[in-house]
Amino acid sequence: MSMCVVVTEAVPPRLRGRLAVWLLEIRAGVYVGDVSRRIREMIWFQVDKLAEQGNVVMAWATNTESGFDFVTYGENARMPVDLEGLRLVKFTSQEIDKKPKN
Repeated sequence: MSMCVVVTEAVPPRLRGRLAVWLLEIRAGVYVGDVSRRIREMIWFQVDKLAEQGNVVMAWATNTESGFDFVTYGENARMPVDLEGLRLVKFTSQEIDKKPKN
């Protein structure tokens, strides 16, 4: 079992209800729990099936260089990339353009 965090945005209420069955909703759209790999994969199956136009990120503790791994669903300004075995986040130009300029 390992710590798992799911953050949702603009997902249907039925997905939020499903997530609340296995995880604790600590803030609106933010779920945490200590689940097995099998349960984590089943949760992600539900995300893939029910998230529709929303976006979701799931992160969990694992035995990697960074100590965690993550997957994403839907369109977002942040996209996961692999760099020599490390999972990093790439910001699209939309996100960079929103930052204040000095």
